[in-house]
Amino acid sequence: MSWLRALREVVRSGLTIEETRLEPLLALRTAAGVAIVVGPTLWLVSPAYAASAALGAYSAGAATFQRTWRPRKVIALGAGAGLAFSTFVGYLAAGRLVTFLPLLAVWAFAAGMAWALGSTAGIVAATTVGSLLVTVTLPTSVGRALEHAGVIALGGVAQALLILLFPIRRWGAHRDALADALAAVADHARRLRHDPAAPFDPAPLMTARDAAAVTPSQARTRPPVLHGPRGLAERILPVLAALADPDVGAPAEGPGRDRARELLDTAAHVLDAAARSIRRGTPAEVPPGSADVLRIDEEHEVLEGPARQAAERLVELLAEALEIAGSGGAPDEAPAPSGAGSAQLLVRPTMLRLLPVVVEAVRREFRPDSPVFRHAVRLVAVATLGYLIASRLPVGHGYWAPMASVMVMRPDFHLTYARAVGRLAGTLAGVALATGIVQALGPDAHVFGALAVVSAALSYTLIRTGYAYSQCFTAAYVVFLLGMGGQAWEQTVPERVVLTLLGGSLAMLAYVVFPTWETPRLPGRLADWLAADGRYAAAVLRGYAEPTREHRADMRRALLAGREARAAWQEAYDQARQEPVRPRGLTSREAQEAQEALTRFDRAAMLMESHVPRADGRSAPEAERLAAALEADTAQAALDVREHRNPDWGRVEETLHAWEGAAGDRDPVVRREAELQKRALEDLATAVSRTPLERDVGSAREEQRVRAAVAAKGAGTGPAHRDG
Repeated sequence: MSWLRALREVVRSGLTIEETRLEPLLALRTAAGVAIVVGPTLWLVSPAYAASAALGAYSAGAATFQRTWRPRKVIALGAGAGLAFSTFVGYLAAGRLVTFLPLLAVWAFAAGMAWALGSTAGIVAATTVGSLLVTVTLPTSVGRALEHAGVIALGGVAQALLILLFPIRRWGAHRDALADALAAVADHARRLRHDPAAPFDPAPLMTARDAAAVTPSQARTRPPVLHGPRGLAERILPVLAALADPDVGAPAEGPGRDRARELLDTAAHVLDAAARSIRRGTPAEVPPGSADVLRIDEEHEVLEGPARQAAERLVELLAEALEIAGSGGAPDEAPAPSGAGSAQLLVRPTMLRLLPVVVEAVRREFRPDSPVFRHAVRLVAVATLGYLIASRLPVGHGYWAPMASVMVMRPDFHLTYARAVGRLAGTLAGVALATGIVQALGPDAHVFGALAVVSAALSYTLIRTGYAYSQCFTAAYVVFLLGMGGQAWEQTVPERVVLTLLGGSLAMLAYVVFPTWETPRLPGRLADWLAADGRYAAAVLRGYAEPTREHRADMRRALLAGREARAAWQEAYDQARQEPVRPRGLTSREAQEAQEALTRFDRAAMLMESHVPRADGRSAPEAERLAAALEADTAQAALDVREHRNPDWGRVEETLHAWEGAAGDRDPVVRREAELQKRALEDLATAVSRTPLERDVGSAREEQRVRAAVAAKGAGTGPAHRDG
């Protein structure tokens, strides 16, 4: 993608309104937390203390809107404590460049490395850098430092108390994650009616699994309905694919196909009902004809063989979904979890036991080629440079420039640039709105305090609809807060705009100077996905060779590892498509074709999984040899993809040929699914392989593009770009 097109996409993304469900009650409660600490401190103490209280309450409240599975009150307390500590440390170092600048560098680096723990930790850590920067304009005595830090921590305590006293949608995020997983499987069932080879994105199932991990204290209060249905969705997914596939399931045409479409449609309705039930916590209405459709008639059933087995298995699983939909997720009526997949409790470490996890996560990212490490380095450079530049400018509130940089920067190119555009646009709109109100009302600290609370409420309400729109009211909130402290708008408004522009420009420039491009990483990500899928397919085959509980557990672990590798590839691929970088190793078309081939390979393994015999069932010894060949070939092919060599599937072809000669049609379903896997691997090889002639032609074309670009630049027409 060319830089011009990338910047157009950045502007569009930064100003896009995201379609999401607004949560006004949550916004109202969080804004009340700001009002509770701002009002009394403004009335009883001073505007300076009220500003500190507002900083803690607003930032702690914003942290509770991040996507996290820990209790919101814990997030509010943690954010308040982090803000208070950074404020206190900032007070101690403020006033002397020789002490404050190293502290700012260390703090910014730690905040950047916090992204190793996830986006929530990274965003909350960035707010602590902001609070550290704000302290440079306040008194620096130790006593005052403790007082302001305590007031800031009080803001986090107030938010936590409100969450405890006025809970809104208990376990709401967990319910939504599980309901989204069931709804995704329902949507997949509908698409399978028309396209038997429709792909499935496992991201909702991965999110539901992440949400299912709870601490011991959460496990004691978690509704039972949030424990079982995730495993149910996992078991239904391969059965749906096996029923719809014309190679191993229902025939492509005729009464069997019509019956399969009927079952798939009913499955979608039942799963949607279960999703609504879990999301709302109330019994859902299931279509009245569902039970009749799900009845398997021994005499008149048109499905036969593997297709009938899949239909019978689907009916069993949907019966469990009907129980969930009928119970409404009530604690007394929720069905007990069933199945091996749902019997285990996924444990999340408590806050006290999180330290070793944090250390290990940061250690893994502490390397020069890590996106998180490079983000931390950029954060250090931009924060310190922005502070130095702003301190030399004839403006007050110079901390706004480095704060803007820190708050918009993300580990990837597109988000950083989009947020910079959104912050500037939101700031311009917000300060214009606030300036008009200030001019109309005149100076009044109490009125400005009330307007700051209203602006905070609107910012919270729009926080998930787009960064620019939330930032508009955040900017207005800051203007009202400074007006409450006696700052004239003629000073604050121009400074805010200029310094925000400076901070955003520094953040964007930092990514150009020290980038982290995902485009060159695509071959490695593809290789990781291929190797993980090879291990999953081999684990499924070993389930046929020796159907034991241990092999089923291995199959489950391999499936989860494959999904993680696929998610890493998808994230890298999506980022690479938005980067202004020429493709290296994989062109855009090759990456797309390779992704489609590996998706089909993954789907073939899933189809095979749906027919794995139960424990102590009939074994297929030939499957073990194919598993070993498949695992060896995919592991070697992963190395070949990394080194830009052509992969080869000689062991798989040889083993399949020998199996056909030795076993005949004893295991026709497994044989057909193995052939599907082999065809997918051949398509993958075609996508990533290049003949010597193709490599020579590619090099010649690249040289021609370079010459054309140089000639165009010399002629004054600008460089010619070509999207990768």
